[in-house]
Amino acid sequence: MGGASSRDQSAEASNTSLFSEDELKNLKSNFESGGVEKVTPLIQKKVNDLDNIELNIAVTGEAGTGKSSFINAMRGLQSEDKGAAKVDNKETTVEPTEYKHPSLPNVILWDLPGIGTVKFPANKYLKEMKFKKYDFFIIISHPRFTENDVKLAQEIKRLGKKFYFVRPKIDSDLDAVKRERREFKEEEELENIRSYCITSLQEAGISSPQVFLISKFDRHLYDFDRLSKVLEDDLPSLKRSVYILALPNLTLEIVEKKKKELKKRVWMLASLSGVLGAVPVPGVSLGCDIGILIGGIVHFRKCLGLDDASLRRLAKKAGKPVEELKAVVKGPMVGEITPDIINRLAWGATAVVVSGFELVLDHVPVVGSIFGAGSSFLMIYKLLSGALDDLTENARRVVKAAFGTDENDPK
Repeated sequence: MGGASSRDQSAEASNTSLFSEDELKNLKSNFESGGVEKVTPLIQKKVNDLDNIELNIAVTGEAGTGKSSFINAMRGLQSEDKGAAKVDNKETTVEPTEYKHPSLPNVILWDLPGIGTVKFPANKYLKEMKFKKYDFFIIISHPRFTENDVKLAQEIKRLGKKFYFVRPKIDSDLDAVKRERREFKEEEELENIRSYCITSLQEAGISSPQVFLISKFDRHLYDFDRLSKVLEDDLPSLKRSVYILALPNLTLEIVEKKKKELKKRVWMLASLSGVLGAVPVPGVSLGCDIGILIGGIVHFRKCLGLDDASLRRLAKKAGKPVEELKAVVKGPMVGEITPDIINRLAWGATAVVVSGFELVLDHVPVVGSIFGAGSSFLMIYKLLSGALDDLTENARRVVKAAFGTDENDPK
């Protein structure tokens, strides 16, 4: 492939698929020794692993600190929405309570009881909460971080897990300061609050605390975007992908991030189709690949917020009639996906399959070399890529209709 070294090829392929570099080397080795038959179980296992991967986020803090509002915001819900966490100042959480993402149930936020209560004293908290199951921890406190918050962070660190301090209701705090002072500079006051939180935690024994100031109601204000970016950067690749796909579509930037992650999924599904070999080209006899295509398109649609429930939630968030958002959603990919639609799309794709084959192999030198131009790998790649492009454009139009902007940020 253009004289590139095998290491360069693996690195390049890793950027376009969810295979790690070691997995790509293993695939290549197995293919060279046993052909497609030997790599089939490896690829099928990878796809199954992706379907079953979970992201478990623990949210802890005392009653009234804003845990429920945070959990709802992370899932793109408002307090009155179906499945929303109940917003209450009373300590109603007596055991870890799970709240699944409304579209991606493998993303779970856990509301944990506050540490140091009568039922959960600090010395029993870790064991009772089964800390090892969570991928990272959000420690929420208001108006200040407590001794128990510090103890909790130290134990989380001891277990080798990531934790982040969140101070919510910052808009209410700023309003209170504004009423008390004639001169008020928001950025300066935010930095004072942030510095105070960090200094207090450092004095209590937390060496490099990460503190985020957020609004109770508006996810786009203050440090919420910064928190989201830090979480993305800190998660391992597969968990990061799941996290990004679970983000509510509040900006065009989020839509583009989702497309990038879903493009990796295209490679995975095309690879699965390649080993199954259900679609000879030419001929377009889709066979069992119909299921791969329909399942892939439905998944893309949910992740991009184009299903009916997601559109209703976004419309509510934006204060727009849902019909206004639905009006900009167009094309065959947003209706019922039937085998007939897939077959018509496939016939249209055959004209470009052979001509585009070398280009595809240039982008996936290891996986692409396993399958020939007559395999279903390229056909599924072309069909799913086209569907993803179509759905992404629809998602862009929805965000613009919801927030009235052509910029990356609807603010």
